[in-house]
Amino acid sequence: MLDAAVSGHPSDAVLLDAYSRSITAVADHVSPSVVKIDVEGAPTPSPRGGANRRGPDAAPSGGSGSGFVFTPDGFVLTNSHVVSGAKQMFATLLDGRRLPAHLVGDDPDSDLAVVRIYGSDLVPVTFADSSALKVGQIAIAIGNPYGFDCTVTAGVVSALGRSLRTKSGRLIDDVVQTDAALNPGNSGGPLCDAAGRVIGVNTAAILPAQGICFAIAANTATFVLGKLVREGRIRRAYLGVVGQTVPLHRRVVRYHGLEKERAVLVASVDAQSPAAKAGVRDGDLIVGLDDQVVASVDDLHRLLSEDRVDHTLALTVLRGSSKDVVTMRPSLRG
Repeated sequence: MLDAAVSGHPSDAVLLDAYSRSITAVADHVSPSVVKIDVEGAPTPSPRGGANRRGPDAAPSGGSGSGFVFTPDGFVLTNSHVVSGAKQMFATLLDGRRLPAHLVGDDPDSDLAVVRIYGSDLVPVTFADSSALKVGQIAIAIGNPYGFDCTVTAGVVSALGRSLRTKSGRLIDDVVQTDAALNPGNSGGPLCDAAGRVIGVNTAAILPAQGICFAIAANTATFVLGKLVREGRIRRAYLGVVGQTVPLHRRVVRYHGLEKERAVLVASVDAQSPAAKAGVRDGDLIVGLDDQVVASVDDLHRLLSEDRVDHTLALTVLRGSSKDVVTMRPSLRG
């Protein structure tokens, strides 16, 4: 067998060392942005989409979770279930500073919330485009599981396009699945790529399963945090569908003259919803809303803004071999 140096192929030791340096670099780069959030009062119980799906455990007198700074002036993103119902909050930085935090905005439907702290030399994260994620790429989680500050775990992106039920009972679409280990206290912390960019917000794990963990996609998070910073809440138009982003075969794209090679697959339709009344069916592929292209769940979320409530809109769907236009009047999401 040829020696690695002779053959020109890197040895396992060299590859592992490069992997280790990559994780170390991300930890060094992102950890100063990560905060431990301690809440006092009576937080809302952790979300459970199933019997064993959990965020951080919360004692009757309070609890803790994670978050991360995303602006130099102290705006921090975390999970709604970490801070919901809290009477008082504190954020502890990597350098040991413990700063008071106050709620800026909360969106239980996406399990995201923004809080603010005031301090000097705050280090913001950089977000990645989560629509470009690939299954198998490195995923690095940083948080405070069980109160162990700034714990780093690593794995891969296990799957894309998952759905996760929040404490409000609604589903978050387009969730990232990872096997980077998450435990109670990780909720609200960043999931990062090998370049140290945030690709998701860690939110839940399936217990007692190992390696089945979930993060809210970065593109969803950036849309939500923008609304929360400006308005403190999000008001949405409601169609009544649960969807996931799926690829389209090129033959389908060419046949229907579509601009994108992705669509939103309707996984289920809520009974008595605007979509159900308009005749939208399970298995439909949503490719357009009015004159806008819909190529992902994120596209659909952005387009279903408050100004579309009670206005007739045209939903373009692929159904079998046909392309149909369905009209409906979305209601205000309660």
